[in-house]
Amino acid sequence: MNRFAALIDRVAYEPSRTGKMRLLENYFRAAGDPDRGYALAAMTGALKFAHAKPALVRALIAARADPVLFEMSYDYVGDLAETVALLWEPPEGAAAPPPLLSTIVETLAKTRKADLPAQIALWLDGLDETGRWALLKLITGALRIGVSARLAKTAVAALGALPVSDVEEIWHGLAPPYAEFFAWLEGRGARPVSLDPAPFHTPMLAHAITPEDFAGLDPGDFRAEWKWDGARVQLCGGRDETGAPVRRLYSRSGEDMSAAFPDALAAFQGDAFDGAAIDGELLVARDGGGVQTFGALQQRLNRKKAPAKLMADFPAHIRAYDLPRENGADLRGLAFDERRARLEAFLARAGARRIDLSPLVAFETWEQLAAARANPGGAGAGDDAGAVEGVMIKRRDAPYLAGRPKGLWWKWKRDPIGADAVMMYAQRGHGKRSSFYSDFTFGVWRAGAQGDELVPVGKAYFGFTDAELKRLDRWVRDHTRGRFGPVREVAAGADEGLVLEVAFEGLNRSSRHKSGIAMRFPRIARIRWDKPPREADRLETLEKLLRE
Repeated sequence: MNRFAALIDRVAYEPSRTGKMRLLENYFRAAGDPDRGYALAAMTGALKFAHAKPALVRALIAARADPVLFEMSYDYVGDLAETVALLWEPPEGAAAPPPLLSTIVETLAKTRKADLPAQIALWLDGLDETGRWALLKLITGALRIGVSARLAKTAVAALGALPVSDVEEIWHGLAPPYAEFFAWLEGRGARPVSLDPAPFHTPMLAHAITPEDFAGLDPGDFRAEWKWDGARVQLCGGRDETGAPVRRLYSRSGEDMSAAFPDALAAFQGDAFDGAAIDGELLVARDGGGVQTFGALQQRLNRKKAPAKLMADFPAHIRAYDLPRENGADLRGLAFDERRARLEAFLARAGARRIDLSPLVAFETWEQLAAARANPGGAGAGDDAGAVEGVMIKRRDAPYLAGRPKGLWWKWKRDPIGADAVMMYAQRGHGKRSSFYSDFTFGVWRAGAQGDELVPVGKAYFGFTDAELKRLDRWVRDHTRGRFGPVREVAAGADEGLVLEVAFEGLNRSSRHKSGIAMRFPRIARIRWDKPPREADRLETLEKLLRE
């Protein structure tokens, strides 16, 4: 456990992707089985511990530390695992040896709920401060260390000098602690045979295009289609060893989302879908046809299962982009135009009610495409224009390659919108930002019963430099007017407050915000130290943007 703890501690503070990769690869090379397999499972979200909840951790520290001291420390530190790790004092004479990561995982899998507190306390007694922090992060499912599942898979693929797509092709047929998988990567065993009848295919991704890129591109070599504002998914079908149909919905990172969207899978039935994989966008259907904006889809995301009412109110819809596999045949080596023709024929033949084809955008020059991007409603998107966030530009002869190959697919998002908002609340960040107030909720003005009032419209935690972060943190501490657990309310009036220039991709209706509006992908573009809060934008301005 100490080696794993040291790894995630260093990775959490490592700013560069290359640095994180090096740390992960070195760990996977040096750590033995089965510990490294369980470490990989933890970083890819494959470990779940049913009874190890934050409430249990709170109860443990309440028995070892003064409750008032804990609450004051937690308010300052802002992270439960870090606070408990710092405050935990093993009893005098305790000499429990530090547990192995594999011991922890395997013991948690078979320990009764009633015996869990004593077992965790024993482990905490045997670990140092970093080990305690890592243990608590692991068992409560809060292992946010800046490592995505794909980055972890990329690092482990480096053991065998393989592309990460080779790992992802068989990933869903594997189970922790992956002993046969590591043997294959290190040349000690055969490639694991994936028996998954509906395997995930690593998606092809696009580069953001720049004005300089257009100079070297001939528009005649490319097709364009709308970039829909939803969630990239993959629908895959097959049959298991008994002949029963298997249907799965994967996220772009390969996470199985099937249980959360059974209504999407219901459209993927019939023999035509056996051996097929459709690459597309998950959206929410609109009454009378078409699709809704991302705000509607947000009601369905991040849920393990979807209640019947939610599926009825926000029915899932798939807008198809590509066809990597058909009838068991791999089509990824074909040109985009040929795959597109096959996709059109496939959907016409299948006749699925909740799956349709993403239309192409007609253009002959880049200027014409720019005009379509600026006005999707008038360029063919019609009533669905509100769900468009730009255009995709794809070479007509491009094969479907895993990852982000240069020069084949480009994305050209619509220009971000800007607004001036007033900071209302602040909260500490995580990892290396856990000591700084770096998550900011902001609002705009509207008319209230007692005059103008601020109502929140979004929250952002990036867009500023480290130097600006320190200045923002100091401003929050100097202008705190109230505390609500880890959240600080800051001065926010007409004459006292801090204006943030916020850039965002769009606006959605939101019942969670008092304003009724939420910004899409907000980020802080500039800190307006010079601007008085009374001059920040008003809700009516955002309402007008929403209507447009």
